[in-house]
Amino acid sequence: MSIPKSRFPVPKLAELPEDIRQRIEAVQEKSGFIPNVFLVLAHRPDEFRAFFAYHDALMEKPSGLSKGEREMIVVVTSAMNSCLYCVVAHGAIVRIREKNLRLADQLATDYTRADITLRQMAMLDFACLVSDQAAEVSDDDLDELREHGFSTEDIWDIGAIAAFFALSNRMAGLTDMLPNDEFYQLGRNPPSTPDKPKPRLVK
Repeated sequence: MSIPKSRFPVPKLAELPEDIRQRIEAVQEKSGFIPNVFLVLAHRPDEFRAFFAYHDALMEKPSGLSKGEREMIVVVTSAMNSCLYCVVAHGAIVRIREKNLRLADQLATDYTRADITLRQMAMLDFACLVSDQAAEVSDDDLDELREHGFSTEDIWDIGAIAAFFALSNRMAGLTDMLPNDEFYQLGRNPPSTPDKPKPRLVK
């Protein structure tokens, strides 16, 4: 296992508290590698626990936002914040959850031209506002989201995800965290369908 780059000490897996080590090992078993964010943030165990507890509360719970939409928020706001780690890592998750090979690249470059619905566009507009100018959020912004079918709790989720990953983006910049090479390939290849006949060229 390669040691991720960081401006701060990166602990060895065997040296970590048992609960943190077990969490990281579970991620490694599921994905086949350890995302760099886990080892870099493990430099501060108490903050690691708080960070991932909040992450899970936002990203894993039942919500009016799909898990794919939550990842879309991360990619778009992380691109605004020039966070290479989160754009690449969560872009991979977008490809997998949305089953769309183009979407992550579209979102990271110009989400206003991405293959998304008007509802999702409104969601991302609001997420960008919170990420960049939260003090400018108005009741009119919330009313507009309600017109697109978002509940009050959904709106909290959109804003909280944008705010939480603004923290994550800045920690990645502080530590000089880079994405694992594995993220670049995840979700790039469509699933093989051996039983589907190949199209024939018409001469």
